[in-house]
Amino acid sequence: MPGAEDAVASGDDDALYVLTAALLTPAQFPSVLGDDYPAACATLRLEPYAEGYGLVLGQDGTGARWTVVVDDVSLVAVAIASWDCGMEYDLSPDERSVVSALPGWPLAVATAAPGIPAPHDPAPEEGAPAPLAPPDGAAWGPAQRRLGADMVALQWNEWRARMGDDAAGPQTGAEAGGAGRGEGGTTAGAGTRAEAGGPNASEAAGSDPYEGVRRALKELGEYVTEAPPVGRVRSSFAGGEARMLRADGPGWSLVARTDDMAFVLLDDEPHEVLPVTRGPKLPALLESLDAMAVRPS
Repeated sequence: MPGAEDAVASGDDDALYVLTAALLTPAQFPSVLGDDYPAACATLRLEPYAEGYGLVLGQDGTGARWTVVVDDVSLVAVAIASWDCGMEYDLSPDERSVVSALPGWPLAVATAAPGIPAPHDPAPEEGAPAPLAPPDGAAWGPAQRRLGADMVALQWNEWRARMGDDAAGPQTGAEAGGAGRGEGGTTAGAGTRAEAGGPNASEAAGSDPYEGVRRALKELGEYVTEAPPVGRVRSSFAGGEARMLRADGPGWSLVARTDDMAFVLLDDEPHEVLPVTRGPKLPALLESLDAMAVRPS
């Protein structure tokens, strides 16, 4: 696979101009693809091998979007780390490492290759899968819920600041593990509900979103006693001795710091970010989840 300059200069329609890349491993995968690693692999029609894959997103010489799956995970990881540091890196996997080439992109890509036609899906071939496409930003569903949780994890300090200092103190209306609304009708101990990704579109009269939060916390407790599919709970560095946890399940996503509180997003509550204050039970739950979570190598 040629580098960016070669791909443009050669005029070869089969050459790939690499725009970005992502890892697809048990510990790091685009959560838009699924609640866990096997589900993410299934979305791309891949076997969930423990070693994982690299996803290379680019355009061919006609401008068509392609997602190339490679088994050289280390090469893709080095490229991503270099780009994150502002360094140039020519990501050119060996053709022997290519597992499959899928039409379209599963992720939104803001850039385009210069000197070739604008990004577009390749012409469909008989029997070929429909082109991959990022989720509709105007809709709300499992993919958008997981992306919202990713955003909260990425911008943790900003979201945490919205809760105020009281959010880390004793809960007033419920304990973590049975979270609920406080006596004043707001989130117990946090005093607010925030919105992710757009206006609240689900405030049904008399609904209690914390029924969904209680269900999520109950299922998280079950993860500790009976391991879920790999990747359902992931742990990453969060500063000091703290870890950032990301967990998903049917209809819900959780973001938490092991030294602080948690946030839950629900399919049934579009764009809502529901805080769960620390209380007496949450620390033990987070510690147990961190112990069984998969971590980046």
